[in-house]
Amino acid sequence: MARGKSRFSPFLKQCFVTSAVGINLIGHGAVVGFSAVLLPQLHLPDSGIHTSKEADSWIASVVGITLLIGSFVATPIMGRYGRKVAHYTVSVSALVGWLTTLLANSVEVILLGRIIGGLSFGMMLPLRSILIGEYTSPKNRGAFLTTISLTQGSGIFFVHLVGSLLSWRRTVLVCLFLPFISLVMTLFTPESPSWLVSKGRYNECREVFHWLRGDEEETELEAMIEARVNFEKTMRTQKKLDLVSTVRKKEFYKPIILMVHAYAMGQLSGGASTAAYATTIIKLIMNPDVNADAWMLGLDSQRIVVNTLAIYIINRFRRRTMVFASGGLCVASHLAIVAYVYMKDQGLMSQEAIWIPGILLNVHIFSVSVGMVPLPSVIAGEVFPLEYRSIAGSISLASVAGTMFLVLKTFPGLIESVAITGTYLVYAGLLTYCLVVIWFLMPETKGRTLQEIEDEYRGVVAVEAERQSLQANGENGKVKT
Repeated sequence: MARGKSRFSPFLKQCFVTSAVGINLIGHGAVVGFSAVLLPQLHLPDSGIHTSKEADSWIASVVGITLLIGSFVATPIMGRYGRKVAHYTVSVSALVGWLTTLLANSVEVILLGRIIGGLSFGMMLPLRSILIGEYTSPKNRGAFLTTISLTQGSGIFFVHLVGSLLSWRRTVLVCLFLPFISLVMTLFTPESPSWLVSKGRYNECREVFHWLRGDEEETELEAMIEARVNFEKTMRTQKKLDLVSTVRKKEFYKPIILMVHAYAMGQLSGGASTAAYATTIIKLIMNPDVNADAWMLGLDSQRIVVNTLAIYIINRFRRRTMVFASGGLCVASHLAIVAYVYMKDQGLMSQEAIWIPGILLNVHIFSVSVGMVPLPSVIAGEVFPLEYRSIAGSISLASVAGTMFLVLKTFPGLIESVAITGTYLVYAGLLTYCLVVIWFLMPETKGRTLQEIEDEYRGVVAVEAERQSLQANGENGKVKT
């Protein structure tokens, strides 16, 4: 890629490559929210495809299982063939999933389409934060990473809105265009500079890095190249890879444990359940006679607005401050909903005062949209070291798949056995546990380079010892090109 003078600033170029990722994420948000549109229409008398409660739960939750498979499929692709090829694979598989659903004439074929769509979403999970994190500057990285939740939330709102106006088949037809547009945009995006440096292609890395960032971030570029050179020199002194030693490294296991709990927190907060069972939750908390569809679209709209505000808020405040402020608000909103529904059921509060549950639901969605859902993606784009970024990201993302599946599959059963009060009480307890773990494992990442964050996990002593070892052997860490 030539470094000639461009009409577009580095910031605009970063916006473009992030948009290619974001449009795909809108489509994947539509995959998550599609069941809220599909299931009510399948239960209509004139529906050509008949379903059951058990089939409904599988249609809503099967995406969670395939997320896990897809996240591990993406790892070897993005590691061996590059981030760009992996993004192509995601877009094509999303197209196939929507097309299969469009042509479905039975529940089994619908499930197949959902499985393929889930695989595509799963492949996108480790790729989305890695792509945006590696393409963007530290000063804007938080804002760009926050667009992950904004675009996914936009996809949920988009499919709910279109599905309320059109049949589910026509909704699928509209959604087909999203991965297609992303596929075309990916043709014009460069390969990730971090992947190029991991393959020893330092000159190409410099060209792409300068194209994306300009000439003002040379320090990060050289630090990234030097760290990779030092890593390769260290590996050449080892006869074989010591798997046990690798797993014991702080920079390997600490970010994984952190992200397992951060991703689980995002799902337990209500990000998954409010997308797939929106109308059910609204009726249970408010009352069965409310216009659940209108409230669903209203809450979806709020999610979009707050996700947009979160781009500014997360980029302005420290990451740890945002995590614990939004997490505390989310736990409090869960407990407040439990208290309200309990008092309503005991006759201590009138069911006609729907403004009370309306406020509680809006506070809940605000906490989910401003921090619980966007922050894990932001953090994931910053905490993983370069040499373990693909595999560590996929391992931690297993919690997204597992937690999403468990939340969506068990939600109907929990509602039936312990009602909405018991269900939200369980979620509040699990959220509190996740926040405690995050308190001890999460460093402050705002405004810091990826290399600085990696060095903090490794520890100052380990980093300095490695440098002294290289100097003692006559290595200065400079790369020859």
